[in-house]
Amino acid sequence: MQTPFSNKTLLITGGTGSFGNAVIKRFLQTDIGEIRVFSRDEKKQDDMRKRYNNAKLKFYIGDVRDAHGLAAAMRGVDYVFHAAALKQVPSCEFHPMQAVRTNVLGGENVLEAAVAAGVKRVVCLSTDKAVYPINAMGISKAMMEKVMVAASRNLEGTGTVICGTRYGNVMASRGSVIPLFVQQVLDGQDITITDPTMTRFMMTLADAVDLVLYAFTHGQNGDIFVQKSPAATMEVLSQAILDLMGKKDHPIAIIGSRHGEKLYESLLSKEERACAEDLGDYFRVPPDGRDLNYAKFVEEGESRITRALHGEEYNSHNTTRLDVEGMKKLLLRLEFMQKVARGEPAVLEG
Repeated sequence: MQTPFSNKTLLITGGTGSFGNAVIKRFLQTDIGEIRVFSRDEKKQDDMRKRYNNAKLKFYIGDVRDAHGLAAAMRGVDYVFHAAALKQVPSCEFHPMQAVRTNVLGGENVLEAAVAAGVKRVVCLSTDKAVYPINAMGISKAMMEKVMVAASRNLEGTGTVICGTRYGNVMASRGSVIPLFVQQVLDGQDITITDPTMTRFMMTLADAVDLVLYAFTHGQNGDIFVQKSPAATMEVLSQAILDLMGKKDHPIAIIGSRHGEKLYESLLSKEERACAEDLGDYFRVPPDGRDLNYAKFVEEGESRITRALHGEEYNSHNTTRLDVEGMKKLLLRLEFMQKVARGEPAVLEG
């Protein structure tokens, strides 16, 4: 059976990361024609080349900051998943212009190269930290979303569709808190928790890929898709991990929030939720299709304001809240945590 990816070429920016590896694992056994991995890290690319040993995989060393490198990699590409980003909140706090150069200007470069190359569909990956952002990482990703929506306004007749996704914590992804907690336990160190009451959305890598594929299939220009996700406190998460490792009494140290961290994250602002379409498992946030001649839209504008005033944001405090048992069940969907629970060596890819 043919799929939209049959004999097509997909390019993944930041493709050596956790998301790229998850996409590659899912797609390599399909009828896709070619997957191009675009990233800066030649060592990770070489590791991937050896790990997968598949002729469908092609590797392009480059940086999204470099428009020329992107243009070369985009030739002959049908679809793009734009996952390249600086994602570490404290690092971006200390180096905010680096976040701007990669997340904002790099995003612009990706979109311009994709349109110039006649790419049919681009899905840009964003984060809950882009909603009501207080840190440099979130602000830069919010700007990336604005660049994406602005670029999508001028695509009539080009054959290109640009849309986006936004999601919370991807569990056991590279640099995330779950592998940190596991390693701390294995090393005999205290688990370091910023704030026990801090909540975060919980999402598996498989869920993240599903969301991107849903956006790919259903998205129109400027749309942003959000998956409804449960959340947990850091206290519940740490206790679930300790239970699975058989270390219920392992010591925990409270270290306080890090630079730029929030007590909870939001996937939809009040204003976005007021106009979002509820699709069951997902929300679709359409772009604001008005032009700057606001006099034409008086009634619509009043309706938007009224809905937002009486609405509620969608955040990790008011979504479905996991208890320890629920968190354990979700953790055991991860191959990494299955191995940890069995006492086997567990290594993350990406």
